[in-house]
Amino acid sequence: MSDTIERIIAAPRERVWELWTTGPGIEKWWAPDGFRTDVDTLDLTPGGDLVYTMTAVAPEQVAFMEQYGMPLSNVSRKTFTEIDEPGRLAYRSIVDFVPDHEPYEQLTEIVLEEVDGGTRVVMTVEAMHDEVWTQRLLEGRANELDNLAKIVSAE
Repeated sequence: MSDTIERIIAAPRERVWELWTTGPGIEKWWAPDGFRTDVDTLDLTPGGDLVYTMTAVAPEQVAFMEQYGMPLSNVSRKTFTEIDEPGRLAYRSIVDFVPDHEPYEQLTEIVLEEVDGGTRVVMTVEAMHDEVWTQRLLEGRANELDNLAKIVSAE
């Protein structure tokens, strides 16, 4: 099962692609509010990896992580499965940060379409192991897309 999130980003598709596929671009918006993302490795090829460290920095997020016995920083890895510049990107995330749950992979697909006023982003997200974690994922991804919209509107 999967869910879809859509946004219109007020920027050309090439700019949205750049923000999604470069280290400096990703670091500007990738993390949900209250977290920071630092890109460690980015190999934008099919089979290549994106490795980044996400760190809780806001008091509310720090408290949430501590409450559930999770580290404040997590190294995350995504492996690109499809790259079709500047319109389509897909990757598998290694989900190895859920307490008391075996690691597994989760697929995300992104389509960028030129539309009047910018770029339509269609993100299809494969469900996680349960509804609670899937909802957290969807909320985080929606927040990240809102952050992407804010970045381009400030440019």
